[in-house]
Amino acid sequence: MLISKLQHRNLVRLFGYYIEKEERILVYEFMANKSLDTFLFDPRKKAELNWARRFNIIQGVARGLLYLHRDSCLRVIHRDLKVSNILLDDKMNPKISDFGLARIFQGTQHLANTHKVVGTLGYMSPEYALGGIFSEKSDVFNFGVLAWQMWNESKETEFLDEALAKDSVSSLQVKRCIHVVLLCVQDHVENRPTMPQVVFMLSSESETDQLPKPKQPAFTFQNALNSAAPDSNSDRIWSINEITESVLVAR
Repeated sequence: MLISKLQHRNLVRLFGYYIEKEERILVYEFMANKSLDTFLFDPRKKAELNWARRFNIIQGVARGLLYLHRDSCLRVIHRDLKVSNILLDDKMNPKISDFGLARIFQGTQHLANTHKVVGTLGYMSPEYALGGIFSEKSDVFNFGVLAWQMWNESKETEFLDEALAKDSVSSLQVKRCIHVVLLCVQDHVENRPTMPQVVFMLSSESETDQLPKPKQPAFTFQNALNSAAPDSNSDRIWSINEITESVLVAR
């Protein structure tokens, strides 16, 4: 019922459904190129995603989220946006799918809380994963999952997929996309842009130094041992605790 009320070029179209006993089937429009993850994680197929196609996918997903948050007849929070839920048509246009975890916001509602956190680890915003609080900014975080250190060292182009032909890439667009992504994954909700702001920043042609500066995330890798190395003349006693560090990597 929710999906049938949503119509946008960057959302998958629902044609119908089938229910009999325990069988439940949704009938979507045919997506000739399956999902985005089938390209990104296939060493042979990812070469088909040139920069122009990737940038079109980025912008299309942003416009789809903008529609869900602000322009549709319902205000919808997707809650599980990830590459496997972005389908590609025969022209490689992206369409957001899988609204099984979506929630509708009523009127002026901006936040909601749940006692059961559902979704995909690696994509969840901190406030949702730790406290069950979700909002438009939770989807914004999903949209922007990436890393901070390379941007801080002005090495944005090192993020580029090796499958991309370097002469086909717009370095300005790459830097802009990474800059916007880092704004999207800020730890604090108030520091993340809204989807209207994201769409505007992606489509702007101004220099990236005119964009807000992303703050350093709480979780970045630091060379703690080097920075805390004791002075050779010091008589202090130092100890190193052995710990196991788990890193959640999004797919």
